[in-house]
Amino acid sequence: MNLEEKPVKPHGRHIIDLAPPQERAFLIAVEGQENHGWPAQDSLEELASLARTAGAEVVGAEWQQRRHPDPDTYIGAGKARELLAAKLETGFTLLIADDELSPTQQRGLEEVLNVKVIDRSRLILDIFALHARTHEGRLQVELAQLEYQLPRLTRLWTHLSRTGGGIGTRGPGESQLETDRRLIRDRISAMKARVEQVRRNRETGARSRTAGSAPTVAIVGYTNAGKSTLLNSLVGSEEVLAEDRLFATLDPTSRRVRLPSGAQAIVTDTVGFIHKLPHQLVDAFRATLEEVSRADLLLEVVDASDPHWLEHRATVQEVLEELGAAGKPRLVVANKVDRASQAGLAIEGALLVSAVTGLGVERLLERLEGELQRQGSPVDLELPYHVVGEVEALRARYGFQLVYGDAMLRITGFAPAEVASELKKLKRRSIGRVL
Repeated sequence: MNLEEKPVKPHGRHIIDLAPPQERAFLIAVEGQENHGWPAQDSLEELASLARTAGAEVVGAEWQQRRHPDPDTYIGAGKARELLAAKLETGFTLLIADDELSPTQQRGLEEVLNVKVIDRSRLILDIFALHARTHEGRLQVELAQLEYQLPRLTRLWTHLSRTGGGIGTRGPGESQLETDRRLIRDRISAMKARVEQVRRNRETGARSRTAGSAPTVAIVGYTNAGKSTLLNSLVGSEEVLAEDRLFATLDPTSRRVRLPSGAQAIVTDTVGFIHKLPHQLVDAFRATLEEVSRADLLLEVVDASDPHWLEHRATVQEVLEELGAAGKPRLVVANKVDRASQAGLAIEGALLVSAVTGLGVERLLERLEGELQRQGSPVDLELPYHVVGEVEALRARYGFQLVYGDAMLRITGFAPAEVASELKKLKRRSIGRVL
């Protein structure tokens, strides 16, 4: 029997895309009596930016006016059922609430809509995890995530809890819920110890930097206000990652900046603040944010092109108060003036700067040096020329004025109290040498 030869099919290669599909996010918010200057619609616009930063596609949003969020479903059972129609229309697979949800509220929404539900805090934590690049940053993000997850374990393991009794639940041992709680508490304790070590290392590093006696400046501001770009502009090179997105930089970066007189200051770029910043992040990043508390001067950067700059400043002030740094000397910079409206250009007492184009940066350096000098003690001394080396070494760090006269060096300006004292001692020693 003749068998017909079947054609041999060539082996083809099919590329399998293992990347998870982009999540389609629907946003919800409740507008209560106290919105602190943030209407729900404006807050949802920022939430949409956060969702896109995390990689989601925003397909819709709704908000509701209520005296207080519903304790069971956040937006109320009726409104939650109405979202089923929006789900059919948009096909959303992720629901994001603008406020932090309780486990009960999260479970209530999931039961009605049968989709994953997260809140603003969880979304911000996810973005921080996405952008944490250093070991220190990842430690602090993991600690914040664990502290966020611990009170929500009940929702995850209700089907395994032994509290209900019945067949299969009797006998010695822990329930899955109890086991997970214990494991997470143990992990939190370990992470806190490691973050505390980070804090001690940072404190040691700060002491070593201040041992060089250079004044320190911390750049603070709302996320995406242009802090990293401004640091690059002050340094004169691309030292720090600067991108037009929320929380592009999490890890603080310190660089030496040369001031107009030739003196130097250490300027640190810090993590940006945001409306409704999760308290877990403030606690976990406290070791990093202590750079703000240690600084001699705060450089507050405001995005003058953002119509919500006033609310942003209020948020920054709240976080600084929580850190105990609200009363520190401060220089306000209105950034992005090349794109700003007239309202943004009217920020009281602010220097107008465009970190991208360099507009106003030289003037900023002059003001920065002046503010640092004014924090010191006034100095007006004459010293002999044989101590010029010691004087020049001090001037390189502090920037006081030095005039070379015919017979003596004339020092004027401001210097930190300990440096002013050192200059006076130097004068006494120099007089002793002459005598």
